[in-house]
Amino acid sequence: MPTWAIVLIIVIVVIIAAFVALGIYANKMQKKAEASQAEIKQNAQTVSIFVIDKKRMKLKEAGFPQIVIDQTPKYLRGTKVPVVKAKIGPRVMNMMCDEKVFDYVPTGKEVKAQINGIYIIGVKALRGQLDSKPEKKGFWARMRAKAEKTLEENNKEKAAAKAKKKK
Repeated sequence: MPTWAIVLIIVIVVIIAAFVALGIYANKMQKKAEASQAEIKQNAQTVSIFVIDKKRMKLKEAGFPQIVIDQTPKYLRGTKVPVVKAKIGPRVMNMMCDEKVFDYVPTGKEVKAQINGIYIIGVKALRGQLDSKPEKKGFWARMRAKAEKTLEENNKEKAAAKAKKKK
């Protein structure tokens, strides 16, 4: 057997072993994440809050207590997180928000929020309905809409030009 074939077989075996190890590691991490989400939801409280402001900012700039920053892994401290400034009773607090919920949190309105510590898990409207986030259009849908709009404008211009000629 030529040496290049042996090297190729070894490389393929190493790649397959890496994929298997990665799959096992991903499974463990997924189970750990599901367990922590279940624990967070189990300890959640429903509170009425008035949302003052919301934005994405770095963890250190958000004004969280030092213990929160210390418990965060070092590689995540520089990432931007969704932060909501809310009034809960007489206190104004900065709270971290779940990424899925952040788009639905309205500013300047009072909402019922499910919170666990300083983490917002979910929101419900206190009065009326929450504003739903607009659906993102794909690239081709945006291009088609632009083309249709341009076509309508051209047709209107032609119709106006014909009407002018008849007069």
